[in-house]
Amino acid sequence: MVDLSVNLAGLKLDNPIIPASGTFGFGKEFKDFYDINILGSFSFKGTTREARFGNPTPRIAECQNGMINAVGLQNPGVHHVIEHELKEMKEYFNKPVIANVSGFSVEDYAYTCALLDKEEQVGILEVNVSCPNVHGGGMSFGTDPDCAAEVTRAVKAVTTKPVFIKLSPNVTDIVSIAKACEEAGADGICLINTLLGMRIDIKNRKPIIANKMGGFSGDAVFPVALRMVYQVAKACNIPVMGCGGVSSAKDVIEMMMAGATAVQVGAANLVNPYVCKEIIEALPAECEKLAINRISDIIGVVE
Repeated sequence: MVDLSVNLAGLKLDNPIIPASGTFGFGKEFKDFYDINILGSFSFKGTTREARFGNPTPRIAECQNGMINAVGLQNPGVHHVIEHELKEMKEYFNKPVIANVSGFSVEDYAYTCALLDKEEQVGILEVNVSCPNVHGGGMSFGTDPDCAAEVTRAVKAVTTKPVFIKLSPNVTDIVSIAKACEEAGADGICLINTLLGMRIDIKNRKPIIANKMGGFSGDAVFPVALRMVYQVAKACNIPVMGCGGVSSAKDVIEMMMAGATAVQVGAANLVNPYVCKEIIEALPAECEKLAINRISDIIGVVE
């Protein structure tokens, strides 16, 4: 019997599979497909201080082996999430969840995280300093080590639960930013968020997405994500959640061998709503083929 459990910054997960924020809503969108309590956890929809309508439509463009989105952090705001979504969530999910938080100022991040930190069902705070499709926030904090560290310190000052900083791949030196977050007190790093991409409607000679550019995700980004997980896991002494192009049990194993303690599944949920269930079911057999008795033993084994 393969032991799939992992310890993520003190949070024990039955397995390392975590649907990524923005692809799983608040869980209720998937609970009728299968019992989502089989998941290690899930990262719920990116939440901001105030409600956001998001970007104008169209927001989605298909690509070969991926997609581009510019949803723009549409969400009902932290107070609504606490009063409604988290209360409802207790009825269908009985494990700690990961709260994904975005902001447009350091104060925004601290305010939202302080509120969510008090919620019993929140096990980890995932601070998104890497959204590529909103103006005046998001990625602007995650592309500079000093800014990322400032957000980290502000959030850590008002919270008690583990804080993971979600970083952007749209940088030349991911390691320096990750290390700055670690030095500022981060309990973990999540990477990668989407790459910045674009599609053009050649008949109309204009961008397909109203925002012009958006976040590129899907199978095609996996090698980039894997490389960055490997680099950061080798350079830092805090756990990494790997994310980007993961769609199979083999991808999960590869990501963990590169250094990820847990693995998020993003765009694949939008293609196949059962993908996380299928990965969890396939993992034991894939581990047995590789003589892996305990999946935590392979974390960072690649030198």
